[in-house]
Amino acid sequence: MRGQDPGGLNTTRRSTVLGAVAAALVVISFGALSQDGASPKIVPRLTGDEPPMADHRIPPLDRPVVDDIRRMRNYPEQPPIIPHAIDGYQLTINTNRCLDCHKREFTEGSGAPMISVTHFQDRDGQVLSDVTPRRYFCTACHVQQTDARPLVPNTFQDANAFGRKR
Repeated sequence: MRGQDPGGLNTTRRSTVLGAVAAALVVISFGALSQDGASPKIVPRLTGDEPPMADHRIPPLDRPVVDDIRRMRNYPEQPPIIPHAIDGYQLTINTNRCLDCHKREFTEGSGAPMISVTHFQDRDGQVLSDVTPRRYFCTACHVQQTDARPLVPNTFQDANAFGRKR
């Protein structure tokens, strides 16, 4: 037939098979050359020259800020921070202590802000009667404010500092 070679494979398929075989041979030969008996090198830690598997003293956790003052967000769409202690809060598949105060029907009695309406939308934009499973674990996005010192200098300026003034 036209377009076929006598071996039964057309030329594009043959070149693809030959390319794959050549690549496999290169990988195998490189692997054999690299295993010349040299031991692997251990990369030193970024924080010092201590052995990687040694026991290290863990620094104490920073103190949570528990003044219940709602902080201004640093950028649009930033999840609000948690302005109160959450030690011992249970967040499991069966229970979410955050919802005891922040769910719509409990906000009047607790004085807590209601969770965003976006937490009731599924991935297709359909509004549900309860919190969507993908927004159920609050601490995946919301963090507790602490008195930790910055790890790097911060030169952040709010958007109001830029642009034309009225």
